[in-house]
Amino acid sequence: MELLVLIIVLAAVVIFGVASTVRVVPQARRYNVERFGRYRTTLQPGLNFIIPMVDRINTKLDVREHVFTSQPQPVITEDNLVVNIDTVLYYQITDPRAAAYEVANYLQAIDQLTVTTLRNVIGSMDLEKTLTSREVINAQLRTVLDDATGKWGIRVNRVEIKAIDPPATIKEAMEKQMRAERDKRAVILHAEGERQSKILTAEGTRQQEILEAQGNQQAMILRADGEARAIERVFQAVHQNNADPKVLAYKYLETLPHLADGDNNTFWVIPGELTEAIRSVTSAFGDYSSTGTPPAADDERPAELDHDGHRELAAGAPLPADAAAAADQVAQLAEAAVEDAKAEAAAVESGSGMASERSRLEPDR
Repeated sequence: MELLVLIIVLAAVVIFGVASTVRVVPQARRYNVERFGRYRTTLQPGLNFIIPMVDRINTKLDVREHVFTSQPQPVITEDNLVVNIDTVLYYQITDPRAAAYEVANYLQAIDQLTVTTLRNVIGSMDLEKTLTSREVINAQLRTVLDDATGKWGIRVNRVEIKAIDPPATIKEAMEKQMRAERDKRAVILHAEGERQSKILTAEGTRQQEILEAQGNQQAMILRADGEARAIERVFQAVHQNNADPKVLAYKYLETLPHLADGDNNTFWVIPGELTEAIRSVTSAFGDYSSTGTPPAADDERPAELDHDGHRELAAGAPLPADAAAAADQVAQLAEAAVEDAKAEAAAVESGSGMASERSRLEPDR
């Protein structure tokens, strides 16, 4: 029985001794081993063996990249303004032995070094330059920290300024300045917009006036061409029907009553050629030998002078039926030619879109 107890005790001692000898190190971890209080080695990830009661693990370090956020630190700028700066530090342990034995607390050392470096860098800049030179500050911080932490077995990968908080009064002044700048830009943009709008409006008005002038010119040209063609049609109709001076004189007399048309025609003068037209008519139709009616005497002319010295038409002077019919036929042909020419001119004007200008100019003709 005693032998059995002894065997169990020895087995337990062996198991405990083996368990104390074996050390399993996880990935991205490093264990510093001391033998009799002196650094002996650094255990790498995996299965490792140590001597129980002789070797012991002093520190366990994580070699992955770490993030360290410092508290906001007051820093004085070159123009004597106090700003609070908050930084973010990315670092990694490269030498576990140096990190454990070269510095007592590497995080506190890095934090204090960051504060002192910030004060040196920001102290040579004014507030405006500080707010606009973050990249420069980050680069200078990284250079100083990397040189100082290299002997501690730590590599600073990146340093970023998280926030720069100026005093409340400075913030208010900066907000007013930014608001004034925005208002200034808004006024400038508004003025530029009005200027551009006026320029475009002037250009549009100029183009409109040019197009209207060109349209009026084209309409006047087309109207003149239409009137010329109408007059040409009238003359062609007159010459084609062989109208002699007698018929023309009759049409001349027939047109005279239209001179007095209109409500505002209170005074009109008969031209001096009226006597010639009347004389032509009387000479053309003065032969009444076939009807047995004696010719009129010299003092019984178909026209006489009124009290103003103008000549009036003598009423009751009949014309032969064949002469009147020929004159009416010539007049009808002339009127038809005029209407055709006017219709063609109106069609041309309506096609060019100048009907309004035509209505304005027609009363002047």
